[in-house]
Amino acid sequence: MFLPHPNLGDQVNGNIVQSEIEGGVQLAALPPATVLQIQTQNHRYTAVMLGGSEALISGHPEYCPEPVQVAISGSTWGGSMLKLRFIGRGMHLEFCHPSYRTPIITSRIQDIQECPQETAAQIVANTRMRIPAPIGPD
Repeated sequence: MFLPHPNLGDQVNGNIVQSEIEGGVQLAALPPATVLQIQTQNHRYTAVMLGGSEALISGHPEYCPEPVQVAISGSTWGGSMLKLRFIGRGMHLEFCHPSYRTPIITSRIQDIQECPQETAAQIVANTRMRIPAPIGPD
């Protein structure tokens, strides 16, 4: 159970409690190749976890119509406070995209689902086929 921190304001403590109630995913608990379907108010994202906070993400027509490797920072409540390496319902996903200087922040997350292993394996196989091979000496 969360105990309010005396040095944090009521709104911050309330947000932390709400994130515990709404639920979410700690990225550190996910093994590589875990596939998450993240439904926001505006888009449905697919994230293939690569380890740590790295993921291949797709689902936005402008920022990631095809899988792109990003660093997931965590989730926000719409302000500057970030819950690190956490994807939370009712919050906004924040990730660093290699083509943009500032983080991408999604609309509010409505649902997060982990794909069954069979579905995840197919998504990972299809995604790997679209990743260009590294260029370098043989």
